[in-house]
Amino acid sequence: MSVLLENKIEYLKGVGPKRAAILNKELGVFTMEDLLHYYPFRYIDKSRIHLVKDVQDDSSYFQLVGTVSRLQSFGSPRATRITAVLTDESGSIELVWFRGLTWVKNRFQPGKKYVIFGKANYFNRQYSFIHPDIDDYNPDDFTLGESQQGVYQSSETMKNNGLGTKNMSRLMKQILAVTAEYIPETLPDWVLAQERLISRKTALVAIHFPANTDQLKHARHRISFEEYFFFQLHVLHRKSIRKQTGAGYVFQQVGFYFNEFYHHYLPFSLTQAQKRVIREIRVDMANGMPMNRLLQGDVGSGKTIVALMLMLLALDNGFQATLMAPTEILAQQHYDSLREMLKEMPVQLALLTGSTRKKQRQQIDESLKDGSLQILIGTHALIEETVVFSKLGLVVIDEQHRFGVAQRARLYEKSALTPHMLVMTATPIPRTLAMTQYGDLDYSQIDELPPGRKPVKTLHFYPSQRLRLIGFMKQQIALGRQIYVVYPIIKESEKLDLIALKEGYEALIRDFPEPQYRICVVHGQLKADDKEFEMQRFIKGQAHIMVATTVIEVGVNIPNASVMVIEHADRFGLSQLHQLRGRVGRGADQSYCILMTDYKLTADGRKRMATMVQTQDGFKIAEADLLLRGPGETQGTRQSGMPEFKLGNLAKDEALIRKVRNTVARMLEEDPQLRSEKHQSTRKNYEKLYKQSFDWSRIG
Repeated sequence: MSVLLENKIEYLKGVGPKRAAILNKELGVFTMEDLLHYYPFRYIDKSRIHLVKDVQDDSSYFQLVGTVSRLQSFGSPRATRITAVLTDESGSIELVWFRGLTWVKNRFQPGKKYVIFGKANYFNRQYSFIHPDIDDYNPDDFTLGESQQGVYQSSETMKNNGLGTKNMSRLMKQILAVTAEYIPETLPDWVLAQERLISRKTALVAIHFPANTDQLKHARHRISFEEYFFFQLHVLHRKSIRKQTGAGYVFQQVGFYFNEFYHHYLPFSLTQAQKRVIREIRVDMANGMPMNRLLQGDVGSGKTIVALMLMLLALDNGFQATLMAPTEILAQQHYDSLREMLKEMPVQLALLTGSTRKKQRQQIDESLKDGSLQILIGTHALIEETVVFSKLGLVVIDEQHRFGVAQRARLYEKSALTPHMLVMTATPIPRTLAMTQYGDLDYSQIDELPPGRKPVKTLHFYPSQRLRLIGFMKQQIALGRQIYVVYPIIKESEKLDLIALKEGYEALIRDFPEPQYRICVVHGQLKADDKEFEMQRFIKGQAHIMVATTVIEVGVNIPNASVMVIEHADRFGLSQLHQLRGRVGRGADQSYCILMTDYKLTADGRKRMATMVQTQDGFKIAEADLLLRGPGETQGTRQSGMPEFKLGNLAKDEALIRKVRNTVARMLEEDPQLRSEKHQSTRKNYEKLYKQSFDWSRIG
């Protein structure tokens, strides 16, 4: 871009050091270019001003012009809300604010006209506007011929310092006035022609100052395409380098450990999906390049047995293997499960967590170094510097989205060459996320559940059905079954949530009195020993009901548990609800998931409950979750170096992402090092965007 765009934002007329500091802190904007890429989040239709009498729909946005009067504060001694009345020629309507009250108090002048914009709210049989956008009324603003005016997100601090929508728009006009003609194209001409995209210059002008909705549509499409284009270039370039230059261990031998387990100790027959995945991964581990593969499978699909067989393959080739889990509970369960399956085989395995005693840890460290310890299972403790392997060949990471990239990378460093890496998740990943966050990984999916698994019956109950629920739970206990009762723990309200859990536990004690019934409690505030003691009571069948938080969301496997009761289910995300439901249905008996909520639910809450009742398909649930919540930090899967998609919408752009990925793949196939003259601006922008310069000659 023009050198002018690289200037610090404080040098733009109307900004200065004070406002620049606010833009730095509030928006992460440091240069003029940064500000130009701060797009409006909404557009006001400037072609129409509504009258108060037109406000008859609480699902629509309205723009009104009038005077503001009767400003009142409520909730003394400190105001908790402010109300005012906006009046035009057709009538009056109430305006309400619950935050930014100091700013609101000083905003209005008697008799002056203002423009307000917002969504109508219907309450107590009348309409009002809560937290409407406000601007001074200037008749000239409505004669510029711009039917769409951008609205920029502004914090209270920004508004108090003259950085509301109006001034932001003025700053954008200043930048574009002096730099628009210097804005370079970043996409190759053949891509622009193939996809019928407008130029970058046209798009950046139109995204801030669209003449009409059609122009805005083309600008959004062009900018979204570019966002996905450079991210896919990053992903596919990184994948290409790994595949063509990485030196990895060769696992060609299928020997005693694998065959002995498969033919004599496998506890059940593998599904066709499990066999297919093992074949895919065997090919990957035999080609001399470090494997980097994502294994996805719905809850209960049998990922752990696949991981075990691959670890045995590592042993057959003279290597050690390790499995890292996000919690001690899950690591302990993996250890117990693998130890049980391998008890008749000469395999040395151990468990390492933060709770491992010093003497035992010393033994583990020594046997790891001399190679006698073949499989190590653990938590974050595995990445500590004192943990040194003799010959680490395979790393398995369970529920990988719970680990940071840096944490995973530290396991790579524990081997002379890069070990094979298998990351597993039971959280279904929407296709759009698979093509973005996981686009540099090879991908395997277990899309088949073991035979004999009955679908979990899911029901949505309200408070009036509580007695029915209690009776049903007693019936299940009489049949010898066990029950989970799960409460949400949200970080922002952890103390209140723990109080709710305690009250729920006390209510259950009244409904399920000892000695006939036994109840255990597990939550994150318990000491590790106490948590393990309570877990073991439930695992051994010594407790009928486990009252828990989401510490049991992942990995807890108790086939005798047939009922999952989720309290305040509307406070959980869809994928989390699906994970919790996966804790039951692991035995041969019919299992149930009961979603308990109050009567009053948001529209999204109702959709989540309906989705859970209607489908067991984790992928459909993941797609619905993405649509409801938006991309954001979905499943916490954001990888290092991944840019924020400012206009791209992962929930809706699957077709576009697929098209972009194919276009980038075609470009790299034709010109893998981007040496061609027609690709120079693309290469330059990529290196600037990712603030790194790769050695492109390493691929090709």
